[in-house]
Amino acid sequence: MGHYERLSALDASFLEIENENSHMHVGAVLIFDGAPLVAQHGGLDAERVRGYVESFLHRIPRYRQRLAYIPLERHPVWVDDPSFNIFYHVRHTALPRPGEERQLKRLCGRIFSQKLDLTKPLWEIWIVEGLSDGRFALVAKAHHSMVDGVSGMDLLTVLLSPAPDSAFEPGPPWRPRPAPAPSQLVAAELYRRGRAWLGLVRDAAQAATRPRRALASAWEAATSVAEALGGASPGSDTPLNPRIGPHRRIDWFRLDLDDVKSVKARLGGTVNDVVLATVVGALRRFLSSRGVSPEGLDFRALVPVSVRAAGEQGRLGNRVAQLLAALPLGERDLFTRYSSVVELTTRLKRSHQVHGSELIEELSDWTATAVLTQLIRLAVRLRAYNIVVTNVPGPGIPLYLLGAPLRECYPTVPLYSNQAVGVALFSYAGGLFWGLNADWEGMPDLHGLVELLRDEFAVLLRLALSGESAA
Repeated sequence: MGHYERLSALDASFLEIENENSHMHVGAVLIFDGAPLVAQHGGLDAERVRGYVESFLHRIPRYRQRLAYIPLERHPVWVDDPSFNIFYHVRHTALPRPGEERQLKRLCGRIFSQKLDLTKPLWEIWIVEGLSDGRFALVAKAHHSMVDGVSGMDLLTVLLSPAPDSAFEPGPPWRPRPAPAPSQLVAAELYRRGRAWLGLVRDAAQAATRPRRALASAWEAATSVAEALGGASPGSDTPLNPRIGPHRRIDWFRLDLDDVKSVKARLGGTVNDVVLATVVGALRRFLSSRGVSPEGLDFRALVPVSVRAAGEQGRLGNRVAQLLAALPLGERDLFTRYSSVVELTTRLKRSHQVHGSELIEELSDWTATAVLTQLIRLAVRLRAYNIVVTNVPGPGIPLYLLGAPLRECYPTVPLYSNQAVGVALFSYAGGLFWGLNADWEGMPDLHGLVELLRDEFAVLLRLALSGESAA
C-alpha cells in the first residue's frame, strides 16, 4: 500500500472553513542582519538561502506533501508530492532601496492576502532584500491544517541555529513515496472505523461492570463539552466584527520582555496576563475612538492554548484547545482591569474548557470532521468571540540563518469571517514581538491600534513600577 497520513479532525476543519475572504494560513515575518549573506554582486545571496531551506526539508517531510482525499467521505490525507519544486515555495523579491519598514509591512499585507494553492504543499517563504541598514526578511506562511503556533515556531529550531555557522550540507535527493490507490484509502478508513467501534463496545462492557465510575466519567465529559460550547452565543457587535474582505494589513511592534516581566512581578499573574491586560486597555480606547462605549460590552477573546505534551515537540499539526475569555473592557480603573484579567485566566485554567475541546475533537475524529467544522462555523456565525489573541513562547537565545543574526520575529494568525483583526505574540531573545493581521477595509486605522497598545503598556509599566493609582 502507498504511504499517506490522515489529517486529524481539527487539522481538516481549517481546510473546510477557509473561503475566498478568510484565508487559513499562519505566518511570520523574520528580519535579519544581511551582512553575512551578501553575494559578490552586492545583493543578497538568495540562491544560498533557497539551497539551505531545501537542505533541511528531509527533516520535515510534511513540507513536501500535498493533499489527497479519501473517496466518498472526502476526508483529507497527506501524500508525497512527486512534482515538488523548491523554486515555487521559496520566492525572492526586493524592496526599492532603502526599504522602509512601512514598505515591508505593505508587501507582507499583499503576501498574506493570497490564498495558498491547495494542490501543492501548503507553505511559502518569501526572501525579501533591500531593507534599510543592509537587512533582509523572510516572510513565511503555512496553512493552519499543517501547523499551529507552537509547531510552526518549533520549525525555527530546524531552520535556524544557535551558532553563527555558515556551512551546510545538501539534503538527500527527494524520492517521493507512491500514494495509495483510492480503493486502498477506502479500505483503510473502513478498518479504522471498525477498530473505533470495537473500542467503543469494549469501553461500554467495562463501564457496565463499574456503573458509578462510568456515570461520574460521563457526567464529567458532559460538563466539559458544555463548557467548551458555552461560547456558542453572540458576543457584542463591534466595529472589529464586520464581514471581512480578502485584503490584509500587517503591522507590528516590539516590547522589552524584561519590562513585561517587571509588570508581572509587581502586579502578579503571568506574561500572558500582562498581554491580555494591555489588549483590554488598548481596545477600550480604540473602540471609544470609533464612537463605541466600552461600558457593558460582552467582548470576548479566543485564546488558543497548547495541549502539546513534552514528547510531541516538533510534531506538526494542531494540538491546541480554544479558551473563550470575556474581557473586562467596561472597567475604567487600570489596576482593577488587571486584577480582573488575572482572575479570569485563573478561572479559565481551572475550567473544563480544555478537556471539552479535546473531547469534541475526539468525537469528530471518531464520527466525521463535519461535526467540528459545523461547530466552528456556528461560533463564527454567532460571533462567539470578537478577537483572537495568541502568545507563543520562543527561544531566549539569539538564532542565526547561515551566520545572519535574527533580530525580529513577528507572527500572524488568520482572520475568521467576521473578525477584522487578530493579535499574535512571540517571545525571542529578550523581546516580546507583536504581530497584527487585519482586514484592509475594516481596519484602515490599524497603526492607531498599534500605538494604543504601545501607550497602554507604557502606562501599565510606569504605574506598576511607581505604585501610583490609576483610573
